[in-house]
Amino acid sequence: MSKVRAPRNKTITLSEKEKKVFQKNIRHLHQVGEELPINEVILGDILKAYKFIPQNSVDLLFLDPPYNLSKQFHGNSFNKTSEEKYTEWFKSWFDLLLPALKQTATVYICCDWQTSISIYHAIKDKLIIQNRITWEREKGRGAKSNYKNSYEDIWFATKSSNYKFNIDAVKLKRKVIAPYRENGTPKDWEESGDGNFRLTHPGNLWTDISIPFWSMPENTDHPTQKPEKLLAKLILASTDKGDVVLDPFAGSGTTAVVAKKLNRNFYAVEISEEYVCLANKRLEIAETNKSIQGYQDGVFWERNTYSLRKKNNNK
Repeated sequence: MSKVRAPRNKTITLSEKEKKVFQKNIRHLHQVGEELPINEVILGDILKAYKFIPQNSVDLLFLDPPYNLSKQFHGNSFNKTSEEKYTEWFKSWFDLLLPALKQTATVYICCDWQTSISIYHAIKDKLIIQNRITWEREKGRGAKSNYKNSYEDIWFATKSSNYKFNIDAVKLKRKVIAPYRENGTPKDWEESGDGNFRLTHPGNLWTDISIPFWSMPENTDHPTQKPEKLLAKLILASTDKGDVVLDPFAGSGTTAVVAKKLNRNFYAVEISEEYVCLANKRLEIAETNKSIQGYQDGVFWERNTYSLRKKNNNK
């Protein structure tokens, strides 16, 4: 039975007709030849796909692997195990990806509070750990006998001490609550008819991210879909136009879509045929729609701020 959706629901779905077309055009791992094709989402398992990624070719590795939870992903299941076994599972494929990274490459790894310590132990001797980002993931009703999980972590690491970090590309535009003036002139903030705003340096605590939901045009039915705004921050901070991003757990294609919108190249691998089809539909949409919610005019806006600014401008 297909879901009955509200009239204003913007979730990206696949009709049976679309699914057949996308399935027909899927590139399987055994069809790629000597190396992965650039800017395509390939159907396959990273345990086999890693050997097709050209060495010293990747500028940014983004990892969003299954967390140490019991969860189903379209016929593929992951069962919770011990902290030690999860660490070993992570290392079993992570180490295989390292030769693909340039010496100047950056690595971002998503995790929750339970898997964060496993990730740390798996990478601490392989990479230079620069920071750990914590971002607010406000979704779900919560538990009755515990605190609701409202955040996730992203480990920020690099292959060497020589890496890219484009600070000006990821500053956050915030409303100024208590504007300070020096000799009557705004100090480090912008005064305008639609409000007072300041560009601020990004910290490692992010509270301006909205999890995709039914009224957002980027939303899909993928259970752990990451927001486009989140990927845009990471990609803009750590790559330049034309650089190569690798996502070996591509899911519904968020990394590939954002890379395309921001004029980066990508390698992407996904084990689920359903999600490869969904990712390819999103890539088609990105041909004509380059927008990223929360990122306008080359600036990341504090949550709900840009819409307020537009409302004021239209008065």
